[in-house]
Amino acid sequence: MTEWERASWRASAAELHALELPSSGRGLWVLEADAPALVLGSTQPDADADAERCAAEGVAVVRRRSGGGAVLVGPGECTWIDVLVPRGDPLWHDDVGRAAWWLGEAWCAALAAIGLPRCTVHRGPMVRTPWSAVVCFAGLGPGEVVDERGAKVVGISQRRTRSMARFQCAVPTRWAPERMTALLTARPPADALPPVGAVSADGLVEAFAAAIGA
Repeated sequence: MTEWERASWRASAAELHALELPSSGRGLWVLEADAPALVLGSTQPDADADAERCAAEGVAVVRRRSGGGAVLVGPGECTWIDVLVPRGDPLWHDDVGRAAWWLGEAWCAALAAIGLPRCTVHRGPMVRTPWSAVVCFAGLGPGEVVDERGAKVVGISQRRTRSMARFQCAVPTRWAPERMTALLTARPPADALPPVGAVSADGLVEAFAAAIGA
């Protein structure tokens, strides 16, 4: 059985996103941002963040190296876990669209273990909405997870290098769309965003670790 290298860090969102990837081996990183941060996707325009409002609210503006729209991280905002899979590993898949399917299944198992059954993995193409390029949880990508109401509960983005895939997973522990959109220059009304399911963090990390065999 392949071993997982498990680590936990609590630091600024910028420091957590800047962590260097190992050259080999599976990794399970449990990450906690020690202060609020609006994290933009790798190709998202800086102008999407309302810099003045973010500064006034004490929210850092950070960029990650994986794609997608903005995510709000920080104390009480989400459970954040990065999963590292080396090229050539049985869990690796060359097809980026299929690469996270197994990960979504693991999240479904973890959510069921803490009392949220009947979640499903999205295996179709990217589902885009008018706001999905701006807000991560406004769209739905392959491998991401929805609950029985169709509300997204796990967001996943990928960063790939020659030797490693880094899957960045966020599970909201609270969802306040008005707070999220207030930090953006383009502010969709809260009812314009798809439903998002908030999940208690209690026991979730250990349930996920068990689901992937870490």
